[in-house]
Amino acid sequence: MGTMQQDDHLNTAERRRGELLEAADRVVLREGPGASMNAIAAEAGITKPILYRHFGDKEGLYRALAVRHTDALLDSLRAALDAPTERRARVEATLDTYLAIIEARPQVYRFLMHPSEADSGSERGFDVGRHSAPLLRRLGEELAKVIAERVDLGPGGDELARVWGHGIVGMMYAAGDWWLREQPCPRAQLVSHLTDLLWGRLAGAGNRAGGPGF
Repeated sequence: MGTMQQDDHLNTAERRRGELLEAADRVVLREGPGASMNAIAAEAGITKPILYRHFGDKEGLYRALAVRHTDALLDSLRAALDAPTERRARVEATLDTYLAIIEARPQVYRFLMHPSEADSGSERGFDVGRHSAPLLRRLGEELAKVIAERVDLGPGGDELARVWGHGIVGMMYAAGDWWLREQPCPRAQLVSHLTDLLWGRLAGAGNRAGGPGF
């Protein structure tokens, strides 16, 4: 097979994979953690063996959806962090962006973070921690990079940025998970409370000289 034919084959396979992920998203929006491979295959108009050929199993599909949604979330968080406003407003916007996304698509959130809620049949034993933990670690590392680039933390700053990055993501995840389930207060109020919690040393640290600021 020539190079152009190989490229066409890869592009077709990538396009088909994207179409299957779109079908999976539609099912997940309806059914949340209960989304099954059978339902996703039916939504895509294919048989389950063809779906397995693309993703292997439900865990393979989960990983592909996790990457898809994490990429989109990171793009939105970076946009909030880079907004031309003062630091507290950007922190609030970043927290609000995360919470708004999980509020708008709670079924997708539960599929990604709590798939074990619907374990049944041959899909019993799906290990949420094995996949959600890497997702959270990726978010933590990405936020750490943003902090290190924008905030002058002095000696040991890179280590501190990683601690803060993972700590903030852990806070967003835990608080957001609780808030999404119980809805104890409006989203804006939760954002304000969480920003107050963060508003300690971060507020007093200077921006890096010549950097984009934070």
